[in-house]
Amino acid sequence: MTRKEALSSIKVNVGNENLVKHMLATEAIMRALAKRLGEDEEEWGLTGLLHDIDAELTGGDMSTHSKLGADLVRELGASEVMAHAILCHNEAHGIPRETKLDKALFCADPLTGLITAAALIRPDKKLASLEAKSVKKRFKEERFAAGANRQQISQCSEIGLERDEFIELGLEAMQAVAADLGL
Repeated sequence: MTRKEALSSIKVNVGNENLVKHMLATEAIMRALAKRLGEDEEEWGLTGLLHDIDAELTGGDMSTHSKLGADLVRELGASEVMAHAILCHNEAHGIPRETKLDKALFCADPLTGLITAAALIRPDKKLASLEAKSVKKRFKEERFAAGANRQQISQCSEIGLERDEFIELGLEAMQAVAADLGL
C-alpha cells in the first residue's frame, strides 16, 4: 500500500476535515518517532495516517472503532503489525500493546490534540510560533485540551522517550506539516 492509496481510502471513508487533519498530524509524529527510533518510517507513518479511518463509519462507537479500521487497512494491503497497532490504539478492546509500533501510536494519538489546542490559543493560531515550553506548560493544566489523555501521552516512556522530549519531537513534526494542518 502506498501513501497515495491510503489517502484515497481516507477520502472515501472520512468526511470530517478536522479528523483528517488529526490523522495527518499523527502520521507526522509517527514518522518522526520512527526516524528517531530507527524504525520503518513508511510503515509507522501509514499506521498513524490510517489509525482513525473507521471513526465516522463506526459513529464514534468505541466498541467497534478500530476493529473495523484494522479490517479496512488489511484490505488495503497493510501488514498485520500495522493492523494490530490500529486495533489496540483503542483501549476499549483490552488488547495489549506489544510492539513499539503499538505503543508509539497509542501515545502519539492524543499528543496531536494537545499541540493543536496549544496552537489555537495563540494570537496567530499557528504552529510556527508555538514553543515546546508552552505545550509542556499546558500539559500540566488538566482542564486544557481535556480530551488529550495525559496518562496516554506519558506512556511515551515505554518507547524510550522522556515526556518533554516526546512533546518536542511531536511539535517539530507537526510544524513540518503545518500547511497541511491549516495551522
